[in-house]
Amino acid sequence: MSRLLEVVGARTYADAGVSIEAGDDVVERFKSSVESTFRPGVLGGIGGFGGLFALDTKKYEEPVLVASADGVGTKLEVARLLGRYDTVGVDLVAMLVDDLVCVGAEPLFMLDYVAVGSVNPEQLAVLVAGIADGCRQANVALLGGETAEHGGVMKPDDLDVAGFALGVVESREVFSAQRVRAGDVLVGLHSPGLRSNGYSLAREVLVTSDASLLEPAYEGATRTLGDELLVPSVIYAPCVLTLRQELGAAVHAVAHVTGGGIVGNVGRLLPDDLDAEIDMESFPTPEIFFEIQRRGPVSAAEMVRVFNCGLGMVVAVDPSAAEAAVTLARSLGVGASLVGEVRPGTREVVLA
Repeated sequence: MSRLLEVVGARTYADAGVSIEAGDDVVERFKSSVESTFRPGVLGGIGGFGGLFALDTKKYEEPVLVASADGVGTKLEVARLLGRYDTVGVDLVAMLVDDLVCVGAEPLFMLDYVAVGSVNPEQLAVLVAGIADGCRQANVALLGGETAEHGGVMKPDDLDVAGFALGVVESREVFSAQRVRAGDVLVGLHSPGLRSNGYSLAREVLVTSDASLLEPAYEGATRTLGDELLVPSVIYAPCVLTLRQELGAAVHAVAHVTGGGIVGNVGRLLPDDLDAEIDMESFPTPEIFFEIQRRGPVSAAEMVRVFNCGLGMVVAVDPSAAEAAVTLARSLGVGASLVGEVRPGTREVVLA
């Protein structure tokens, strides 16, 4: 016989701030969004103890699995202040899959983790719909995840989201600094906004009050500061994979310009004996970056160390394929231009 006793007037999980019913409601609300991301390889549906994915081993001679984990950072605070969670899910996917593609991996699936103070089924359904949107853009399956209600620990309107993604690449096709050569041309893929990095500094400088998010982003702006800061990240992975498919071995290495800005990330695609020279006038820098610099004020050195400044990804390619890479990227709807070159040096990023 069970030693658990029937108690009159007993406290419940809901009394402690966790609603099992609300959690079940959330799953039902985003079930269709999750299933819309399924791709070949997915086995079964959501709701199990683990997501199943069958790797097509016949497609690869020596497959290498590549994993990434990331979050959205304090961009979520802007979403919280505005009560808008429709775009940050796309940012989560971008941060994950665009890291995977930097080593040449095709993203296969991802998992998400959402922590909240109190479950709001409608709000979470919107968030997951955004994640699903990003997954469809990247052709990656949302294989599963976890929603955790931290009643009594997080404030009721607190929310944080993180994710994990897995991809695969043929071992001989891995992008790396060892493939980069002096004379390689740097192709820049443009970013129309901050993506999901540097928001702690951006918020400190720009968000002086909740009301400031409803004001024009800068003088002459056609959208509010809140709208500007919530512009979803471009997902570059499909473009980079197409570049590799069409240009083959001419694509040598890729840098995702996230935390650490242009200087910190472009340096990661260089071997010890080469430098990267980037012409800062060769790609468009959205006005929001200049607004951050003006209102800080923030030095030019700090701007390129923190923000992408309009350069979301940099691809090192053989000079013979540089123009073709730009043309192909543009044909896929991604802004691109020739932004610099690789030359002998000591692994420095030189901005001109």
